[in-house]
Amino acid sequence: MISEKQIIEDCLKGKKRAFRQLYLRYSGVMLGVCMRYARNTSEAEDILQDGFVKVFQNISSFGFKGSFEGWIKRIMINTALNHNRNNLKHYFHSDVDEVEEYTVIDSDVVIDKQEYPISTDELMKMIQALPPGYKTVFNLYVFEGYSHKEIADMLEISENTSKSQLSKARKYLKNKINKATS
Repeated sequence: MISEKQIIEDCLKGKKRAFRQLYLRYSGVMLGVCMRYARNTSEAEDILQDGFVKVFQNISSFGFKGSFEGWIKRIMINTALNHNRNNLKHYFHSDVDEVEEYTVIDSDVVIDKQEYPISTDELMKMIQALPPGYKTVFNLYVFEGYSHKEIADMLEISENTSKSQLSKARKYLKNKINKATS
């Protein structure tokens, strides 16, 4: 198996085989990242393709500092955020008619498998069904580990909007989990 470093070096030399190897090595994991920000698989695949174009165009800026997978992941997240920003008019706005009533819960949602016996697939489908603004902030905060300040900067929103979107996402999920398990 060819090392990651060798693949990157071969990509820098313009070797087409290396680009294919790089794509094959990381596309599966990165499709999962893109799925968290997309509405469906087709959209996630488009984001993935656009992201890899950026990876290949900017691979010379990697510089072998830090994790290469983390570097690619950051590009995929930014590509997904740009895609959503360019394609959704009212990204952080929900009409009153579109939003269900939610039960109030604690700000920290912890899913106890004993209390809520749902599969990971079911939970991921629920996350995919979140309204776009909720889903983006939820993913950035929960899965990617960004702070509200970082999310606010990335999405060009206020920290309070980020906190509000996360809270609403948690309430939405808690309500869906309660319905699914009752």
